[in-house]
Amino acid sequence: MSKPLLIQRRFGPLFCVQFFSAFNDNFLKNALVFTILFQMGVEGGESLVTIASGILMLPFIFLSGLGGQLADRYDKARVAQWLKLVEIAIAGLAVAGFFWQSISLLMTTLVLFGVISALFGPIKYGILPDLLAPSELPRGNALVEGATFVAILLGTYAGGFITGAHGGPWVFGIAMMTIAVASWLAALWVPKVGAASPDTVVDRNVVRSSVRLIGELWADARLWRTGVMVSLFWMFGVVAMALMPTFVKDILGGREAAVSAYLTVFADPGADHRQPCRILRPSRQSSRRH
Repeated sequence: MSKPLLIQRRFGPLFCVQFFSAFNDNFLKNALVFTILFQMGVEGGESLVTIASGILMLPFIFLSGLGGQLADRYDKARVAQWLKLVEIAIAGLAVAGFFWQSISLLMTTLVLFGVISALFGPIKYGILPDLLAPSELPRGNALVEGATFVAILLGTYAGGFITGAHGGPWVFGIAMMTIAVASWLAALWVPKVGAASPDTVVDRNVVRSSVRLIGELWADARLWRTGVMVSLFWMFGVVAMALMPTFVKDILGGREAAVSAYLTVFADPGADHRQPCRILRPSRQSSRRH
């Protein structure tokens, strides 16, 4: 009888990396939202809350093509390790922004977290065919998906809790840095798989690489229709999540606990900015292995 995937090195570390990453993204975003709405009393705070959700998504528009090229050109596990190491520094900036109550610095860290997520997205799903047998892919995909949504729920709630009476800058800083370091440590244990396509040319022109990616989708009608449908689904969800805190506070008169409850209930449909579309195709390397 084989061991469950979660306790095997070829899958468990990747599961943990995704869980910690999704947690920190939503933890930071919602801590910023609650700080703006309930702690700082910033003029035009409602607009800033909406902008916070938008800027976390923005890097995906320009960097998805580049992320896919990096995932093909280099060893996916090694790229994940470097990304998670950089994420520790970005988490440090977030902690500084929270201590100084600096909206501009916190917004900057949101953009940087979005950059890491956009580059990591193709890796986390692209590496699955290299680590798992074809018969294990549905389970692996479901477990990564489950890790993402559980982390979203916990991160959403923790972000609101940390700005309340039981939280504060020190609690936020310890939690943010602990999760960031844990994500990097987990990435170190992801097995090396080698480069799937070492001859891939990495186009540093992110606009051109994104346009090329859209062109490849357009060339295949099935992929194009699927991409549009899934993207619209996530877009509507993100818009709803962006408007929810302001709606609960200003229209319903709710405080932090009420906003946390509403965000948690609605987290699943729209908070996972990391996976607008997933297409798993085993690489040549994984096909030879299995």
